[in-house]
Amino acid sequence: MSEPANTSCPSCRAPMSAQRFMRKLGGEVELDLCFACQALWFDEYESVQLAPAGVIELFKLIHERRDDQRLPLASPLQCPRCGEGLIKSQDRVKSGLFNYLRCVQHHGRLITFAQFMIEKGFVRQATGAELAQLQLHIGVVRCTGCGAPVDIRKDSVCGHCRAPIAILDPQAVEAALAGYQQAAMKLASPSNPTLLAETILCRERERSQRQRERSGGLDADIGDLLLDGVAMIWNMVQR
Repeated sequence: MSEPANTSCPSCRAPMSAQRFMRKLGGEVELDLCFACQALWFDEYESVQLAPAGVIELFKLIHERRDDQRLPLASPLQCPRCGEGLIKSQDRVKSGLFNYLRCVQHHGRLITFAQFMIEKGFVRQATGAELAQLQLHIGVVRCTGCGAPVDIRKDSVCGHCRAPIAILDPQAVEAALAGYQQAAMKLASPSNPTLLAETILCRERERSQRQRERSGGLDADIGDLLLDGVAMIWNMVQR
């Protein structure tokens, strides 16, 4: 259940939404989310406290708000706790590199929804073969790190924050969710990059059409590879 939050989003400065999730060792942990910027603020150590059931709820929230207008992250950004500037940081996990912005005073970090999913192993960097297929059909996508448009016909990383193009990995999602799902999940995992690209393309065309009807074409041609994947995964989880 959401509650009014005092934390201001480091990017758009609007009040963030305080959401409670299950904690690993019992109780709840309260996280601050900005749906307009599609970003989360973690106070120090909050990320590692999130229980698997909390990840399910986070998927649900991302799915419910996936059609919201997304604002690119502003620059520079300040820590909502102390006002110090946030610095760009990068770490590596098994699924690849992920980007975030951290407070130099160790108060916490800001991370986009998509980069958080890379950190947790649900998302991986696209392979060369997958990028080649996507380049044939989808021209511009949103950066998973900062929200800026990236022309994947020319670039494999964001020119602004250097985040690589990433895609949702159904196999990784299945492995991550299997431990706390009541029923066994059988996620359709494309066996080749062509099929994966065609699946994403089909979803993107449908969503672009809906957006054009609502907004007259504004930002309708910019795809979001990860949030399309989240919608497919969430629909499977609910079955």
